[in-house]
Amino acid sequence: MRYLPLTDDDRRAMLQTIGVAEVEDLFCDVPAAARQNGPFAGLPSHLPEHEVERLIGAMAAKNLPASACPSFLGAGAYRHHVPAIVDHLIQRGEFLTSYTPYQPEVSQGTLQALFEFQTFVTMLTGMEVANASMYDGATACAEAVAMANRITQRKRVVVSGGLHPHWRETVATMAKMTGYETRLAQPLLPPQAEELAHEVDSLTSCIVVQNPDVFGQLRDYSALAEACHAQGALLIVAVTEAVSFGLISSPGTMGADIVVAEGQSLGNSLSFGGPYLGLFACREKHMRHMPGRVCGQTVDAEGKRGYVLTLSTREQHIRREKATSNICTNSGLCALAFTIHLSLLGEEGFKRLAALNHAKACQLAERLATIPGIRVLNDSFFNEFTVELPEPATEIVESMAMRRDNPLLAGVPLARFYPERRELERLLLVAVTELTTDKDMDALVEALRERIRSRERDAASPLSMPISCGH
Repeated sequence: MRYLPLTDDDRRAMLQTIGVAEVEDLFCDVPAAARQNGPFAGLPSHLPEHEVERLIGAMAAKNLPASACPSFLGAGAYRHHVPAIVDHLIQRGEFLTSYTPYQPEVSQGTLQALFEFQTFVTMLTGMEVANASMYDGATACAEAVAMANRITQRKRVVVSGGLHPHWRETVATMAKMTGYETRLAQPLLPPQAEELAHEVDSLTSCIVVQNPDVFGQLRDYSALAEACHAQGALLIVAVTEAVSFGLISSPGTMGADIVVAEGQSLGNSLSFGGPYLGLFACREKHMRHMPGRVCGQTVDAEGKRGYVLTLSTREQHIRREKATSNICTNSGLCALAFTIHLSLLGEEGFKRLAALNHAKACQLAERLATIPGIRVLNDSFFNEFTVELPEPATEIVESMAMRRDNPLLAGVPLARFYPERRELERLLLVAVTELTTDKDMDALVEALRERIRSRERDAASPLSMPISCGH
């Protein structure tokens, strides 16, 4: 009864009330090919609760957490230190039970935190206004494209090859559902320059780029912004690593019109990929086209400061199909964690954190570049870079993660994102944060050296030479 509290009579009454004969009728709009037929392989139909706990525990134990070994994973999700006070504060009842302001007038603490969050986002991105968060970076990016289409009244979108593949797929899905044209540029390895300015014409709504891009390469998009504006198009800049805002030039100073980012790096752990939070900021002149919620500061009848949800005429409950987006809430608790973490760091602390990330990444890149057979591709990066290996990166990563003694997570093979691009199968994306120690770097460098030495020994072994059958 803990997990299945409804009786058969309850279910029949509910189905009768909504006018369907059986539960399967509720899924009639889902194509048959997309449905799960029969039980999942490896899962029993039912077990006592204590056996379920044991089974799930055994399954979870097969994972290798990033905190359990040296980890160089990145590609949009980064392991940073989150102070213990962040988790303590967000679990206070005042925040945890009112994490999203459905009744704004009684959620003053939450609204004030979100107002501060918006202020932080504008400062980081170099923009003028921000909303009170989106679901995550990828959906924020898709919403930014839809917003650009509303502003320009155009439907041709150019997406950089350097945009994270998952974000590209999200934009493409939105395009398919809403009917605008998407031109997906091919990924170019660093430090190759991506020529996107010539893609802009009088029909172009916007160009979407990422900085640093999915290969870790840093770029200056000032000239591209000028090219977009000359044709009446908008420049959208996406950022997957929020800590980079502490060191590199902000998108706003480059001329971006809309900035979207993934805020997971601050206040939020990896958590197997979520929940995360999307950052969304833009120029003030575009504010009324911005999706999501906006918190504003005002005064009440007695002149006391108060916080409200403002510009709510953009939302679904008022404008229905004319609303600016699908978003029906915001990642309030994750945004609160972001705000607390950034408040604890302060401006100087945040800059030092970013500088430390960059310095450690440079240190590792220099060490990896000394290993024969390994080449660092980037000429400019923040805390993530791409290396070319002498053999497929997936094989190396899996072998190191599966070691019984001293396993490590060597990075993200780019073949995972681009399986059709055979020329990328030897590329490995390596991320470094303030949690990466010298000992972690030693482990990766030595593991790669040994892997290459072993490969060379195998190649030189007589047993590996072709056998001649001649007389």
